[in-house]
Amino acid sequence: MDCSKIRNFSIIAHIDHGKSTLADRLLLDTGAISPREFREQILDDMDLERERGITIKARAVRIKYQGYIMNLIDTPGHVDFTYEVSKSLAACEGVLLLVDAGQGIQAQTVTNLYLAMERDLTIIPVVTKIDLPTAEPEKVRQEVAEFVGVDPNTIILSSAKTGQGTDEIIQAIIDRIPPPKGDQRASLKALIFDSKYDNYQGVIAYVRVFDGGFKRGDSLLMMQERTHHIVDEMGVFNPHPEPVEQLSAGEVGYIAAHIRDISEVKLGDTVTQAERPAEKPLPGYQEAKPMVFCGLYPINAKDFSSLRDALGKLRLNDASFTYEPETSASLGHGFRCGFLGLLHMEIAKERLEREFALELLITAPNVAYHAINQKGKKIEIENPTDLPPPQEIERIEEPYIRAHVMIPSDNLGVVMQLCQDRRGVYISTEYLDPTRVVLTYEIPFAEVVMDFYDKLKTVTSGYGSLNYDFIGYRPGELVKLDVLINGNPVDALSSIVIKEKAFYRGRALVEKLKEVVPRQLFEVIIQAAIGSRILARDSIRALRKDVTSKCYGGDITRKRKLWEKQKEGKKRMKKIGKIDLPQEAFISVLRVD
Repeated sequence: MDCSKIRNFSIIAHIDHGKSTLADRLLLDTGAISPREFREQILDDMDLERERGITIKARAVRIKYQGYIMNLIDTPGHVDFTYEVSKSLAACEGVLLLVDAGQGIQAQTVTNLYLAMERDLTIIPVVTKIDLPTAEPEKVRQEVAEFVGVDPNTIILSSAKTGQGTDEIIQAIIDRIPPPKGDQRASLKALIFDSKYDNYQGVIAYVRVFDGGFKRGDSLLMMQERTHHIVDEMGVFNPHPEPVEQLSAGEVGYIAAHIRDISEVKLGDTVTQAERPAEKPLPGYQEAKPMVFCGLYPINAKDFSSLRDALGKLRLNDASFTYEPETSASLGHGFRCGFLGLLHMEIAKERLEREFALELLITAPNVAYHAINQKGKKIEIENPTDLPPPQEIERIEEPYIRAHVMIPSDNLGVVMQLCQDRRGVYISTEYLDPTRVVLTYEIPFAEVVMDFYDKLKTVTSGYGSLNYDFIGYRPGELVKLDVLINGNPVDALSSIVIKEKAFYRGRALVEKLKEVVPRQLFEVIIQAAIGSRILARDSIRALRKDVTSKCYGGDITRKRKLWEKQKEGKKRMKKIGKIDLPQEAFISVLRVD
C-alpha cells in the first residue's frame, strides 16, 4: 500500500457535539456503507452506547474514496473517557475538531484540543449543527478561529444531518492531513491501540502499523510481554471486520492469533516480527491512574470466578480501570475496582451485567487517600476499611483537582457558591465573550465525584461544562464514618468524610438507610459513628405478629404468657438474626447530600 494515499484521522469534540452523526455521514457519503445498511450511530455497536446516546469506546473504520484510504477512529467526548481519546490520537496524523454552532467551545473541547496539540497533530476545525434554529455559525466560527489561532475562512461550516459541508470535510482530510511517514522496508513496528476477546478467536488486537508489514503465518513478538504468536488472521474494518492478505506501514487493522491468555496482550505494546525484531518499541501509552474506587461483589457467591474472568476480559477492552480481590465481612468475596470517574464506573458495571450475565452489588464509591502514620510512612487508602486507628495517624491527605468550569455569565454567582460549598479554592475568572465565562477552582476530588456535575448542569440549565486535572494531595481534617446495624459495623458502607460535615452526613445517611432497610421480626438499630462516638441513631420497628389471635376468651395470663414468650424470642432473634441489605442501601450512600 502506497503511504501517500493513506490518511489516518480522528474526530474529537465535547460530548454531544455531533461526532457520531458526522461519522455516519462520512461513511454514507463516501459509499463505505450503503443506504440499506445505514442506521444512526453505526459505529456505536454497544446497546449501552445507543441507549444513552454517547460513545463509550473508540472505534476504527476504513473509508475508500477516489483512490485514497482514510482510517477514521471515532472517540468519546465525556471527561471520564479521555483515556480512550488519547489512545486514538496515538494512531493518527490529524483530527477533525468539532464545535457545536449552538453551544460554542466547551470544557472538553479545550482538553481534547490540547491532547491533539501535544501530539503535534494537524487540526481541522469544523463548526457543526449549523441547521439548528439556535445556531450562530459565524459567531462560533470567529470564536474557534481566535481560540485555535487560524484564519476563520479555513474553518468548515457543516451539518451532518443535512449533509452540508461534508464534501469540504472529506477534501480537507485529503489535502491538509499528512500521509503516514512509515518505512515499509524497516522492521515491523505496530502499536496495539485497542483489543477485545472473542470466544472463538481469542484475543483480537487492533493495531496501527508504523513501520514494516506482516502477513498471515508470520511469527510476531509482543515486545513488552516477550511472547511469540503466529498470525492466524488479519484484517481491516469496512466497517465490519474484513480479512486481508497483509498489513503494511500506515494501515490500521486487527490481528487474531488464537491468544487465549488475556494477560499476554497489553494496550500500548509494540508488535514486531520475531525473526527481525525492531531495536526499540514505540512510546506506547502513559498508564491511566484510577481516581474513583468501589467494591464489586457478585450477589450469588458462586459467580465469583465468573466475575474474575469477566473483569479480565473487560480490562482487555478498557485498560483504564484496575481491579484486585478483596473480602468484606458483610458482602463476602469480591473485587476492589478503580475507575476514572463515576460515569466510567457506572458503564463498567452495566457492561459486566449485560455482556457476562452477572448480578452485581456495587459499594459506595470513594477516592484514594494518603494516610501518614506516626513514623512518617505513607499508606495509600483505596478502601476506608484500610484506614489505621486514629491514634496511629499523624495526618490524612486527600486528592485535589484543578477544575475548569465553563458556564453562561448569568450563572456566575450561583456556580461560585456551588464551588465554595464544595470547599473549592478560587483561582481565576476568564471571560471568553460577554455571555460565557471560565471559572477555575481547586477542589477536593471527593467533593466532585458524587454529584457535582449533575448539580452544575441543574443550576446552569444544562449549559455548564466541567473539565479537571489532578494536581496532587493536600492535608485535610478527615475522619472515617462508620455505619452500624444492630451494633455491627457494615464495612461496605464506611466512608472518609471531612470532620466538620461528619455529623450532617451521618444523620442524613441514617435517615436514608431507615427508608431502604427492610423491616424484620426484630427491632433494627441503625447508627452512624466515628470510632466509639455515636453521631446519629434511629431504629426500624419490628414487624408484629399477633400471637394471641388464636385466644378466644379465657384468663389474661394466657395472653401475657404468649407475649413474654414472643418477647424472649425477639431478643434471641436480634442477637443471631442476619440482615441482608438490599442494593438500594448502598446506592443511598451516593445520594446523601
